[in-house]
Amino acid sequence: MISRPRFLQQVYLQFEVHPVVAVLGPRQCGKTPLARMYEDTYVHEPVVRFDLEDPTHLARLESPMLALEELQGLVIIDEVQRAPGLFEVLRVLVDRTDNPSRFLVLGSASRELIRQSSETLAGRIGHIELTPFSIDEAGKENMKSLWFAGGFPPSYLARSSQAAATWRKAYISTFLERDIPALGFSIPPKALRRFWMMLAHYHGQTLNYSELGRSFGVSDNTVKRYLDILSSTFMIRLLQPWHENIRKRQVKAPKIYIRDSGIFHTLLGVDDFKELLFHPKLGPSWEGFAIESIIRHYGAEPGDCYFWSVYGRAELDLLIFAGSRRLGFEVKYTDAPKVTRSLKTAQEDLGIDELFIVYPGKDNFPLDKGIRAVGLETLFKPI
Repeated sequence: MISRPRFLQQVYLQFEVHPVVAVLGPRQCGKTPLARMYEDTYVHEPVVRFDLEDPTHLARLESPMLALEELQGLVIIDEVQRAPGLFEVLRVLVDRTDNPSRFLVLGSASRELIRQSSETLAGRIGHIELTPFSIDEAGKENMKSLWFAGGFPPSYLARSSQAAATWRKAYISTFLERDIPALGFSIPPKALRRFWMMLAHYHGQTLNYSELGRSFGVSDNTVKRYLDILSSTFMIRLLQPWHENIRKRQVKAPKIYIRDSGIFHTLLGVDDFKELLFHPKLGPSWEGFAIESIIRHYGAEPGDCYFWSVYGRAELDLLIFAGSRRLGFEVKYTDAPKVTRSLKTAQEDLGIDELFIVYPGKDNFPLDKGIRAVGLETLFKPI
């Protein structure tokens, strides 16, 4: 297993502030191994673990106050979404002045789970979103493998591309047939699968709810509901548009990306890297992978990440607010990056401090004042 020091440090930091820490993310993104890494460093006090996929453990927590109130040290509760009522019990326990325990809860997140935990444990819980592997963790020398296989550990660490593809297909089926119903969503798996596959062909495009609804034969509200489910389970990213205070007609609808590049390729039916190189979605695939990698590297929250577009005039793939600085990123699958009038307009209108053209190369060189061409694998090196 690849070590994940950045996320481990986040667990330490959150426990300095909160008695409960929730690690949320899609199934099999590495939540349980991360908890074990933290557990291995927790040597001075006892550790008790509950896995709510184990019927025995689930039965023990049918009377949660009796099961938890006498425990000391670290208590890990895996698959917490199976017992959402636990949050109320945790609030009572952590509010006791003599409480000797800290709680690390792991869950396949839904927006409802986050809302409930935040409201019930307001001021007492810290949230960490755990993503699949990123370039920082896999290493720049493995970027191509990470791009094609995606960052889910069983896919990225598979012994062959065939084994990785088989795992991703099974993952999609299990997610639709088991995980979605377990999170409380009542949607026919076949319908959501067809919708998800259709979204793969809109990857990197600005959303048009009416067009999606017509293509799928459902209402705009149904489209929004399906998108909300896939977004709240971390399967898709809805990148919001930034609205600068300028007198130009700016795009107001979000862009959509399948967050994991390996899942995206499987939804497209692409099981081989050579096949991807000749696929019409090669450019969007690279764009989505690069954008997700950049966001993860900067640890940017959704409220710090945008794209920008003016109808028929200029656009920018990614705008990140890093403190008081504005960082712009334009992603191009090309071996000859160049400055366009569109980028100059974005730089001037948005007041961008640094603008990068990210391409699949290794060199890093200036193109214009405040604009650099940067290979994705060298982007994270000091400039």
